[in-house]
Amino acid sequence: MRKEFSAILEQTVAVNKKTVFITGDLGYNALEKLQSIAGNHFINAGVAEQNMVGVAAGLAYKGFEVFTYSIAPFAVYRCLEQIKLDVCIHNLPVYIVGNGGGYGYGIMGATHHAIEDIACLSPMPNMTCWIPAFQEDVAFCLSQITTYKKPAYLRLGTGIPYPAPVTISMINKVVTSAIPEITLICLGPIVHNALQAISENKNIDLFTVLAVPILELSDGLVKSIEKTKKVIVIEEHVERGGLGEHILSMMAKKNIHITGFTGLYAKGYPNKLYGNQAFHQKESGLNPENIKTELTKLLKI
Repeated sequence: MRKEFSAILEQTVAVNKKTVFITGDLGYNALEKLQSIAGNHFINAGVAEQNMVGVAAGLAYKGFEVFTYSIAPFAVYRCLEQIKLDVCIHNLPVYIVGNGGGYGYGIMGATHHAIEDIACLSPMPNMTCWIPAFQEDVAFCLSQITTYKKPAYLRLGTGIPYPAPVTISMINKVVTSAIPEITLICLGPIVHNALQAISENKNIDLFTVLAVPILELSDGLVKSIEKTKKVIVIEEHVERGGLGEHILSMMAKKNIHITGFTGLYAKGYPNKLYGNQAFHQKESGLNPENIKTELTKLLKI
């Protein structure tokens, strides 16, 4: 998704002279063209993420729209106080871009993983977290971010194209069943594992959620849940403060009753080992094989 993001930003900075891009000394072999087009509106803040957000807030206060960029844990955790106090409370158009959300940086370990980022940012005032699931989602998320002109977090991962044509919105229906028995809801690129898991199952409605917090459940999602009464939520993020909790809260507010719920989420480091992204997904039960097993269990309830 980094390539899609860079290509869109190249067009944005060429047209909107109020756009500034600040990197925390990352983006090599991906952002050079953006740097050339943006000129002095492209700033390398160095390995100083807290200062990067402070500078971004100052520029935004003066009328600029500012993107900050680093790998997800550095973009979020190292400067959480600055994001809250300098950006969110003042409702400034600063857009935090984190590359490699979840276990994206694999073997580099916990210092380079972002599995609590949405829980950290989504409760902050005026903040919306955007989590593309497919390559085409990146353009939609960026269009929404620049339209709202308010604090935003864009969590990038590894995406593939949509498997079928879809009208992109906050909540997308990716797979439709004539007689659904389970409603499956995914956050971000983990949907690719879900698609593998349901390849032979024709009785599942599959949705992706692109924005957290969820302001409203779509009519299509509500109808699916009311029909199946069985929900599974899959996210490469910890359980607390993640999509599963948001979905359950929204269902409670709408008085939607279900008979079965399964949440699959990032469990950290159960065996205290590090590996690639697929290794950590398997450790947390987010791999296609385990998703398929959990679907079978839910069908029997």
